[in-house]
Amino acid sequence: MSSTTITQLPHASGFSAAPFTDIIREGARKLIEQAIQAELAALMAAFADEKLENGTSRLVRHGHLPEREVMTGIGPVPVKVPRVRDRKPGEEKISFTPSILPRYLRKAKSAEELLPWLYLKGVSTGDFSEVLAELLGKGQLRKLAQLAQG
Repeated sequence: MSSTTITQLPHASGFSAAPFTDIIREGARKLIEQAIQAELAALMAAFADEKLENGTSRLVRHGHLPEREVMTGIGPVPVKVPRVRDRKPGEEKISFTPSILPRYLRKAKSAEELLPWLYLKGVSTGDFSEVLAELLGKGQLRKLAQLAQG
């Protein structure tokens, strides 16, 4: 007889550990990494001509920040952000913070979180532009405004 009294508990994160979910999560991790690398490459290219007095580059890659998990709609996604070191002495140091992954982001914003705010803001003031800019991004909001006008 193979009956058991052991009860299978759900995964601690609340997300299943199904192989399909793991593939999606890995794909999301790679996409985030590619976006961060593209943004870093643009920053490094912008300052490529800036040299110090001894002829070395002002900005250099300097390893990675510790890996952290960002909670998304598909579960936690591990991310690593590269560090940039500004070797120019003085007060005005250049630092790298990816636009898609702010320093202290631990949970991705989702439409479900912004919809109640959108509703309350629209009902109280009739102005949805601030919330839509947060939800869609300012570039997309401009495109929608242009489409609505003509």
